Amino acid sequence: MRIATWNVNSITARLPRLLAWLESSGTDVLCLQEAKVAEEQFPVEQLRELGYESAVHATGRWNGVAVLSRVGIEDVVKGLPGDPGFDGSVEPRAISATCGPLRVWSVYVPNGREVDHPHYAYKLQWFEALKAAVAGDAAGRRPFAVMGDYNVAPTDDDVYDRAAFEGATHVTVAERAALASLREAGLSDVVPRPLKYEHPFTYWDYRQLCFPKNRGMRIDLVYANAPFTGAVKDAYVDREERKGKGASDHAPVVVDLDL
Repeated sequence: MRIATWNVNSITARLPRLLAWLESSGTDVLCLQEAKVAEEQFPVEQLRELGYESAVHATGRWNGVAVLSRVGIEDVVKGLPGDPGFDGSVEPRAISATCGPLRVWSVYVPNGREVDHPHYAYKLQWFEALKAAVAGDAAGRRPFAVMGDYNVAPTDDDVYDRAAFEGATHVTVAERAALASLREAGLSDVVPRPLKYEHPFTYWDYRQLCFPKNRGMRIDLVYANAPFTGAVKDAYVDREERKGKGASDHAPVVVDLDL
């Protein structure tokens, strides 16, 4: 069974590439982030023609998450219980579903913007709510994973140059402590290092030739419980999908399971 997570940075802009990738990659379950559409605009029919059901939590121009599956979708939960919200609204940043033998969450963790910005405090509160929401499934016997754009680089090895991020979000002690706390719920990072590349980044800014120069970050993660990690046969970043015209600024992260 092949599952993946991918921040597509607008499903409207990326739809042709998404459909082609699903056909060529043989992915059974895809957790998707930054749909950037309202639910009624999500391309449900185009995906159904490829054999995928869609569970979507999206409200419009920003954010938006989904789970696509060709092995069934059941018990869908939209939103994060206990979501602290930001600036008076709760954003569509989490959705969970049971797909065949496993359960997954697709998450788009708040960016944080700047360390002294209210969005940074919101990010840390959101992590606390996420941990509480997934603790039960993480401790269960069913294979379970929280997949998505975490907007945190777990270690200094997960950014191209730690000095370039001095004073910025994504690498702070508090953010990394939030990731460590999530792991304490019974989850672990299933994408090993090294992979095919010395630095298996998942995100490269569009500006300043960041991708050709490999100035990236590893912020798209698969955190899973023991039954899931025990079934992992391979895991990799599909770096090729970041190449070419019309690419997202994120690459898919793929995990193969023997269930």
